[in-house]
Amino acid sequence: MRLEGKSALVTGASRGLGFAIAQCFAAQGATVTMLARGADELEKAAAGIGERAFALACDIGDPHAVRRVFRQIEARSGGLDILVNNAALATPNPIADARDSDVQMEVAVNVLGPLYCSREAIPLMRARGGGDIVNISSESVHNPYPHLGVYAATKSALETLSAVLRQELADEHIRVTTYRSGNVRGTFSRSWSDEARTRARTAARDAGFYNQSGAQIEPDIAAEAILNVVTLPREAQIDLIELRGVQPTSETIAARMAADPSRV
Repeated sequence: MRLEGKSALVTGASRGLGFAIAQCFAAQGATVTMLARGADELEKAAAGIGERAFALACDIGDPHAVRRVFRQIEARSGGLDILVNNAALATPNPIADARDSDVQMEVAVNVLGPLYCSREAIPLMRARGGGDIVNISSESVHNPYPHLGVYAATKSALETLSAVLRQELADEHIRVTTYRSGNVRGTFSRSWSDEARTRARTAARDAGFYNQSGAQIEPDIAAEAILNVVTLPREAQIDLIELRGVQPTSETIAARMAADPSRV
């Protein structure tokens, strides 16, 4: 197995892409710590993967909570080989309508969370002689969707953080990869109100964004790509990988607009 004996941590792992990555890593022999805020859903997800998966409920925007989690990982595994900063959220609104609490939460989860997790992961990776940090970004950094401007800005910040980490860790055998994702089938907009979802979809459609963005892909496809990144020979590194669905047709665009809200 390609990750036998490795210790990995995946944030936002209770569903969607994060769950697919955790499942893929565990199937390849890794011990996987799965982080998310909702304990019940996370524990069910970990149970579905099996004995190689461990659920730890954590708000990654809280540095004290992140420190506690990494102490637990060190006690159980003795170190960390792979960190995937996947957790992210968005609240759809034009910037002029953005609420303080929503902006603060997006920045905390999408930017501060990866920073806190990377900061705690680095000494554990040093103890193992190296490792991999994968930061999950979005195609929205160069094509910001309407009503998702804060989200796009946080992903741009995450890519800058990746560049800084890559430079700082170059001599420590810790690789840092930005994975820029297109649309992945999942539950990203599950918490959005129907009204906010409809506004965002309509604005994106009217601006032609569904014609520019690739069709949805299954999270298993993305997880396999990330597995390939972290199992490269150590003398090689991928700085940036961008993966999205093939250019959509009028039929796939119509299907996406009509999709069940929980699946978009």
